[in-house]
Amino acid sequence: MELIKLVNTIDESSFDPTPKLKSSPVPIFFVSFIKDDKNCIDCGEEYTQTIIYDQKYCKKCLSCYLTNITDNNLYLDVYLLTKELECSKHEINRTKVPKNIQECCRNCLTILCFKQIIGYNTYIYRQLKSFIYKNVFESEKCCKLCGKLLYKGIDDDIIDEFKLCSDCYLFHLGRIESTFNKNIIEMICLPWWENTPFCYCNEKLVVTSDCQKYCKNCFIFFIGCRYCLTTNIIFGITNQSQCKKCKRVSTIILDLTNIYSGNSVLDDFLFNIRHDQLNISKVVNNLKCIDKYYIPYKICYNALSDKIGSGKFMKYIPYSQFTNVKEITEGGFSIVYQATLLDCSKYDEADMHDTRVVILKRFKNPQYVNKYFLNELRSNHHCYDRFSYNIIRTFGFTKDPKWDGYMLVMQYASEGDLHKYLQKKFTEINWEQKISILYDISLGLQNIHRTNFVHRDLHSGNILVDLPSYYETCKIGDLGLSRHANGTSSDNEIYGVVPYIAPEIFKG
Repeated sequence: MELIKLVNTIDESSFDPTPKLKSSPVPIFFVSFIKDDKNCIDCGEEYTQTIIYDQKYCKKCLSCYLTNITDNNLYLDVYLLTKELECSKHEINRTKVPKNIQECCRNCLTILCFKQIIGYNTYIYRQLKSFIYKNVFESEKCCKLCGKLLYKGIDDDIIDEFKLCSDCYLFHLGRIESTFNKNIIEMICLPWWENTPFCYCNEKLVVTSDCQKYCKNCFIFFIGCRYCLTTNIIFGITNQSQCKKCKRVSTIILDLTNIYSGNSVLDDFLFNIRHDQLNISKVVNNLKCIDKYYIPYKICYNALSDKIGSGKFMKYIPYSQFTNVKEITEGGFSIVYQATLLDCSKYDEADMHDTRVVILKRFKNPQYVNKYFLNELRSNHHCYDRFSYNIIRTFGFTKDPKWDGYMLVMQYASEGDLHKYLQKKFTEINWEQKISILYDISLGLQNIHRTNFVHRDLHSGNILVDLPSYYETCKIGDLGLSRHANGTSSDNEIYGVVPYIAPEIFKG
């Protein structure tokens, strides 16, 4: 198998994320890559939970693993329940604490916690806590692998947290070339087994194997090594991942048909809106400044969750996901269709319904596609966030196989545009409703201007009315002509609807 191309300047061969531990000679199957799993992925037995830190492991597979280990090398950083180390009935009878897990009795083995598997704050009953403190928490003041003093005192907030030594569990930033768009993508090598079921954007991860999972929302991949219990987090799409400890290469399992559109410009846009706010090198440099210990689950989540975004990312949606497509109106530049989107929760995490009505917008002239399509996607990305209830949301885009063209997929407004709505309902609208309409429009403009964008084509035909609406009634749409306030136009064209254009524009 061809090794993945590494393009960073650091000497890759010299880095070891867990320098005090050896890479296991056989794969470790007694732990799951998803901490919520109830049964072993290998043998089907029910998982046993560690005494502290909410970790799960399979006793049967652990016993098989230890049987296959014939030496006394240190492969696992594990804390044992010491009161059960003396076993007069089974394999051993000793009073001293063993140096590694291989020296323990397979039948009486009880795990307090694994250090290579991410753990979470544990709330322990008062009676049990006194015993565990003597067995684990007190000894955790010093790193078991290197002996370094990590902390002093008996602060419960520190004692109860799952901690790792900053000298024995190391982070690494890598950069690799994407095999799909040839861009350089970033990667963090974590020195632990990252068994979280959720991405940093809070989307549930898609599991593709016993050591691979990815986020379909933000294109982040979690690739674990079952020989080293380390995890590579890759911020983009590529076809291979290499463990930085044992150098084994894994082929990444992924079906791209529902992720990439095949258009390199649009696919680059989808990738960039997810990761252009990330500063992975800063995250890793901050970690390197820690001189004693760190709390793993706080490190990545706190550093990345607010950088990845609101979770409202646009997506490429296969045309097969739409039914009941019908034309509803035609404008100067585009044709608008109404359609039913299937499995809409895949594209809108807040929508738990099986289907929803959406709008498909197709530009009639190919030159308008090149000129306005990508601009409208970009403008919606910048102007819309999770609180932008007064802006029509763009879910992404699709490709119509009949005419081989791309279409915007947008939020549907049941009452159409404000101009037609007022023509039909003007005599029925009271002053309170009129003020509410103005207020909604003002909020929408405020959201746009807050991002330093200007609409450039605001009129009643581009304000949509949704009744009944879960949030506000009026929403601003059609951001195809909008641009950053500091941007400059590349032409001298006049845009907009004549009654709404400022008179001085026509003076030239």
